[in-house]
Order: sequence, then structure tokens, then C-alpha cells
Amino acid sequence: MSTSSAVTPASERLHALDALRGIALLLGIVLHAAMSFVLASPRFWIIQDVNPSFILSLLSFTIHVFRMTTFFLMAGFFARMSFHRRGSLGFVKDRLQRIALPLVIGWPLVFVPIALVIVWASHFPNGGPLQWTSGWLPALPNFRLTHLWFLYVLLELYLAMLLLRGAIVWLDVSGKLRTLIDRLFARVIRNPLAPLILAVPIGIAFCLDPRWVNVMGVRTPDQSLITNAQAWICFGTAFGAGWLLHRQIDLLRILERRWLPHLLLAVVLIWIGFVLSGVMFSAPGAPKLPFSFATLRLASAILYAPAIWMTTFAALGLALRFMSGFSPTRRYLADASYWLYIIHLPIVMALQVAVSQLDWPALVKFAIILVVATPPMLASYHVLVRFTFIGAVLNGRRAEKRVLPQGGIATA
Repeated sequence: MSTSSAVTPASERLHALDALRGIALLLGIVLHAAMSFVLASPRFWIIQDVNPSFILSLLSFTIHVFRMTTFFLMAGFFARMSFHRRGSLGFVKDRLQRIALPLVIGWPLVFVPIALVIVWASHFPNGGPLQWTSGWLPALPNFRLTHLWFLYVLLELYLAMLLLRGAIVWLDVSGKLRTLIDRLFARVIRNPLAPLILAVPIGIAFCLDPRWVNVMGVRTPDQSLITNAQAWICFGTAFGAGWLLHRQIDLLRILERRWLPHLLLAVVLIWIGFVLSGVMFSAPGAPKLPFSFATLRLASAILYAPAIWMTTFAALGLALRFMSGFSPTRRYLADASYWLYIIHLPIVMALQVAVSQLDWPALVKFAIILVVATPPMLASYHVLVRFTFIGAVLNGRRAEKRVLPQGGIATA
């Protein structure tokens, strides 16, 4: 039975979930910093470093598996919390301020330097614009949302959930349908096979896409205003699961208890998926296997989908198990993560281009990128954002910090 919004979760759990939301965004910075070192042919990033790295390829693959699904799960959880705290009108106003406004204002501010860095990268034999060659501002609905696509998808999911919720409330006057949904969802989460069950929709989408390969994961809708089916299915499922988790917060205890088996199985699935990606794109002249590319792609799809949810649940369980207590550092980084993620990409890309031709170890250059980029980004947050109107737009008023989670898209 639903616990509804009248039951407030323990503040310790909110500390953990807010930290996880921030970690998901900060891992995006790590992911993008590693992209130029990924072993890939043909090149899929604006620059490919002269010294690619197996370790950084594995790191990139691992982060890519679960990061955005975890983020959208948290987004759905906090969306329901915010909706019942603020009411319908207050929720819409808050989301327009904290999500729509940063998208509209932030996009041109990051797109211009990104374009300039891509032009710079094109002067190197291992760099260039890739799919950008068809023009910088193509006709609609094609639109380069860059790394801010997640804000656009969030707005779509908010609208879809508000419409769906309104229809259910209107039709389900007695509340029986909502009770049934809660019972079915609780039964799924309590089942040890929950990650496999939730993986079915996106697994089917992978199998039906003849162009899908596991190195790309879920197709991110960063090139069009029409969100693709894979993004809707995977991130929509995660958002809905987060919304339903907030209706029955005690289900989090189950995911917390299962963190270790989820983690172990996630490691196995990720490793197998990574090995399969290497086999599928093996170098010319390598020994041929008795399996066709289509067979390997199907096996990858069947394994990658549960890997998404296994790793997402592992991350959620780890956060609940080990980050429940209040930490000023985690709190600060969770607040800063939204701003850092918005501004990071042109900075990271410029540093990747700058070091791409140096004959240094890949791990050293990767560390340099992060060490050089992070301090000024954090400084810009502390000086320009944290105590200014920009911070009020992104994270809400500082006075609101007394109750978690109010920062940034924690309330997404």
C-alpha cells in the first residue's frame, strides 16, 4: 500500500539520495574527460588522443552504463516530493525556473565555445567535427542540444507525468488503481529479479534497433528536439520508478540491503559487455570468431539492458548504505554539481585538444585535464553562483537548504 507523501523519509536517506544525484552529474565530467582516450575505430569524439587507454575505455564504458538512468531515477523520486510540497502550480513555476531557464540561457553560452573548440580540433589529423559537418544550426527539429539534452528530456518527463497523473486522478476517484499500481511496483522491487524485469522494455528497444551497439548505450537525444524512443523508454522508466519509489519509501531499504549482490552482478555484466564491444570492433587482421556481428550485437543487447538496472540499483544501494550521514563536503559538491556540469564541456574539450598530441601516458593527461579544469570551475561556483541570483535560480534560496533536498535538480 502506498505510504503517500504524508510520510516523510528519514533525513539520512535524503542526504544519500541527494549525494547520489550530485555524483551522477559529476561522473559526467569524468566521462567526458575520458572520451578522447577511448579505444575506438572510427573516432566518435571531437578529438582522439594519440595515446588511447584500455583503462579509460573501461572507465568510460562503465560510467556510461548507469549514470543517466541513475540520475533520472533520482529525478523522478524528487519530482514527486517537490510536487506534493509545492502543489501543481508551484511545481511548474519551480521547474521552469530551475530547468527551463538554465536550458534557454545556458545553451548559447556553452554552445559557442564548444563550436570554437571543435573548429580548433579540426586542425589535427585525429580531430574534427564528425556529425557537425552538415552545418552548425540545421533546420528544425534537428537541434544540437549538446550535453544539456538532459534538461530538455526532464521537461518532457515532467509534462508527461503531470498529464498522466492528472488523468489517473480524474479516472481513479476511489484510488483503487493507484493502490494496484503500488502493489505491483512493490512486488517488482521486492523480487530479486527486479533489475531484469525493469530491463525488459529497453532490452527490447535495443534488439529492435539494427544500428545499436553497446558502446553507445542508450541513444542520447542530443541532436534533435524529437526525443528518440530509446531515451523515452529507458529514462522514462527510470523517472517513473523514482516517482513510485517516493510513494513507498520503505522499498529503499530493500535496495540498500541488496547493494553487494547488485554490485557484484553489475561488475560481471559490465565486464562481459566491455569484452563483447572489443570483440565486435576488433582490429583488422584479428582472428575471426564463429559468431556473426548480428549475433554478438544481440548478445550485447540482452546483457547491456540488465547491466543498466543492476548498476543503477547498486549505486543507489551503495549511497544508502555508506552516504546516509550528513557531510558538509558532499552537501557542497551536490549543490555545485549542477553548475559544474553545465559549464564543464567546452573547458574539458579544450584541455583534451591541448594535450592530445603530447606523447605522455594517457592516465597522466587524463589526470591533468581534471586537475586543471576542476579548481576554476569550483571557484566560479563559489564566487559567481553560490551566494548570487544565479544560485537562487539553479539551487533555490539558501534559506531553503534547511530541508533536504532543495538544491539544484535535486528536486527534479
